[in-house]
Amino acid sequence: MRRGVYNAAMMCPAKVDELPLRSTTPASWALRVLLDPMALLNDHAWLEKKAASNALELLNRWPEPCPPENWVASMTAIARDEVEHLALVVRLLARRGGKLTKSHRSAYASDLRKLVRMGRGNEELMDRLMISALIEARSCERFATLAEHCEDKELAKLYRGLYASEAGHYRIFIGLARELPDAEAVDTRWDEMLSAEAATLASQKPGPAVHSGAE
Repeated sequence: MRRGVYNAAMMCPAKVDELPLRSTTPASWALRVLLDPMALLNDHAWLEKKAASNALELLNRWPEPCPPENWVASMTAIARDEVEHLALVVRLLARRGGKLTKSHRSAYASDLRKLVRMGRGNEELMDRLMISALIEARSCERFATLAEHCEDKELAKLYRGLYASEAGHYRIFIGLARELPDAEAVDTRWDEMLSAEAATLASQKPGPAVHSGAE
């Protein structure tokens, strides 16, 4: 990936209908999860926290002793974005009388991470980047759906503001997967991952969470 791709991707985010996702979230999902906005905000805050940690953890995963400058720039910039989003959501949660819970579990993310080919060098790192891209792409699609159907103007503004950032992050992660040394069969693996993501999301239980089931 050439230097400066991070900024270019963030300035030109994918539109929702341009995302490669294999399923679409119905309006009924948004209407249901918005019935419990405090629980939804708490779940959202945790997702931002985990996304920041993921980017920082990936920072030293480059398979060579000295990662290229754009790898470091991309991971630290994504982590910074996610921390800023976390602060934004936690402040909103606090203003509404809530606070971040002490623990959180996302079955969706956990199920996706089971797809990672552990201990297989570049293939493991490729999978981790693709899982990150999938989560960002789905978050983008979900935020757009929430913004469209949310009557709470403050929440709708939040979701509209974050959608573009998630789209940009998705493009960065999949772009980095394509730049791994000796990475093979990227397109084939990405196709498999997209199908697996749709099936994983469909299997989730309903509830006030960004990645909950639609039915």
